[in-house]
Amino acid sequence: MNHIEDSEQMTLFEWAHLQSGKYPELVLLFHIPNGGKRDAREAARFKKMGVKPGVPDMFLPVAKGGFNGLFIELKAKGGRLSDYQTKWLKELSKQEYAACVCFGFEEAKNDLLQYLNGKMQKNDFAIDCK
Repeated sequence: MNHIEDSEQMTLFEWAHLQSGKYPELVLLFHIPNGGKRDAREAARFKKMGVKPGVPDMFLPVAKGGFNGLFIELKAKGGRLSDYQTKWLKELSKQEYAACVCFGFEEAKNDLLQYLNGKMQKNDFAIDCK
C-alpha cells in the first residue's frame, strides 16, 4: 500500500507545481518525512531529532478561511488511519488547523482547492474536510 500512497503523493506534488501559477500558495506545500522503514539505529536517531508517530504527511502553511494552515494525511483508497494519526489530526484541529485525511490524489487535490478557495468548513474534528 505504501507504494500506492507514494505514487499518489508524487502526483499531487506534480499537480501542485503545475497549479502554482493560479495558486501561488501551493509552492509552500511540503512533505513531512516522518514515516518510512528505518533500521533500529536510524529510527533511534530520528526519534531523538523529534520524529513523532502519526504526524500528517503534508502541510500547507497558509492561513485561509479562519484556519492557520492545512495538514493532510494521505492514504491509498481503502487505507486506514492509525490511532496515532487520528490523535494528531484531532489535536491539530483544536489548534485551528484544517486537518484532513484524503484517500488518493483526487481527494487531496479537491481538499487543497477547497481550502485555497476559503470554502473549508470548521468542525470540532475536521478529519473529513469535505
